[in-house]
Amino acid sequence: MGAGWGSRWMGWVMVGVTGQRVIARQKERLDGVRGGRTYKTNVSHNVNMAKLQAGYLFPEIARRRAAHLLKYPDAQVISLGIGDTTEPIPEVITSAMAKRTDALSTLEGYSGYGPEQGEKALRAAIASTFYSNLGIEEDDIFVSDGAKCDISRLQVVFGANVTMAVQDPSYPVVSGSCLASKGEYLTKVALPCPSAWAYVDSSVIMGQTGQFQKDVQKFERIEYMKCTPENGFFPDLSRVSRTDIIFFCSPNNPTGAAANREQLTQLVKFAKHNGSIIVYDSAYAMYMSEDNPHSIFEIPGAKEVAIETSSFSKYAGFTGVRLGWTVVPKELLFSDGFPVAKEFNRIVCTCFNGASNIAQAGGLACLSPEGLKAMHEVIGFYKENTNIIIETFESLGFKVYGGKNAPYVWVHFPGRNSWDVFSEILEKTHVVTTPGSGFGPAGDGFIRVSAFGHRSNVLEACKRFKQLYK
Repeated sequence: MGAGWGSRWMGWVMVGVTGQRVIARQKERLDGVRGGRTYKTNVSHNVNMAKLQAGYLFPEIARRRAAHLLKYPDAQVISLGIGDTTEPIPEVITSAMAKRTDALSTLEGYSGYGPEQGEKALRAAIASTFYSNLGIEEDDIFVSDGAKCDISRLQVVFGANVTMAVQDPSYPVVSGSCLASKGEYLTKVALPCPSAWAYVDSSVIMGQTGQFQKDVQKFERIEYMKCTPENGFFPDLSRVSRTDIIFFCSPNNPTGAAANREQLTQLVKFAKHNGSIIVYDSAYAMYMSEDNPHSIFEIPGAKEVAIETSSFSKYAGFTGVRLGWTVVPKELLFSDGFPVAKEFNRIVCTCFNGASNIAQAGGLACLSPEGLKAMHEVIGFYKENTNIIIETFESLGFKVYGGKNAPYVWVHFPGRNSWDVFSEILEKTHVVTTPGSGFGPAGDGFIRVSAFGHRSNVLEACKRFKQLYK
């Protein structure tokens, strides 16, 4: 037998041995299942998921609420915690959705897949309603199933190697994308907190961050931009490190603070100086009472450094319908000159089949003269709730922030732990609020009270607050 035959024979032997080992491992796993042990796949866990802390803020609140109801099954629990709308969608809007639904049952009115970027008429209406004279065109606008989803899609565009900044405190969406796949710590991202946790969790999941530091309640590789009463809820940019991405929410969730024109001009200049991209969350812009910019694109030069996300959720009660949009200007370029909009369009077309055509019919109705009037009436109702809550806590001697430009009231409990205050209020009044520390370390000592609620519930909750803290 020649050398070639010997090599082949040895190869067959090795293949046979390896195959026997594989079969043995498979038999061992199956025997384990038969023996009552849990079957496990050979797929490893995403290491970035393991870095997430405890759980998303609102599921944790829901867990505590459920436990409270088990303890007090007859309690009339009022929720002023999660920012979910409560009032019916105006009929001028639902009738448009119903009409579109009915049309789908006819040959003439049926439509299947639509453009991933959104229907042309809706994109044009968004551009003319919210960005008139700002240089934003309909093809700069991507219609979606909500701003939160778009933030995660943007994180996919940015990838694991960017750095990030967030406001502290900020909304819980961004913390998951900061670690590279091999565990290497790469760039940082800047976030304005307390609205940043939504931004934070997506950053963590993507692999942009390091580990969570329990002693300071922060993730490594995220720049936390402190926003407190002492600095007017706007970060001292001279103390903020350079990051690739800056998440900024105004009016802010949870503090209710809105950045003025001078502050946003500083932010745009800061981003331009550092070559950063601002992701500007304007989901509460229609709640603005004071003369502050409703869009980042009101600031000169912003189209070269900013993306804006927004939503119909808090304007029209679309939290369940799901419809939003993101503006990515043509002028916004990566460091190699490639347009960010083209990259985002590729992600949208890869990961998304477009917003529901029924929801888009509702969105178009929202932007009609009758729809805009109806949305302002709903927003006005929630702002009246906000005034009731503000007056209640101020009458009890608390320092209160927010409320004028957003449906959230930010109440200060000096020297106290936010979760302790949350538990005290829930235990003694059966009212659900939101602990400020859930939005970031700078939120500790505060609670957020949402104005999203039926008027009778808001009045009853305020009555209970007065009984507790009189």
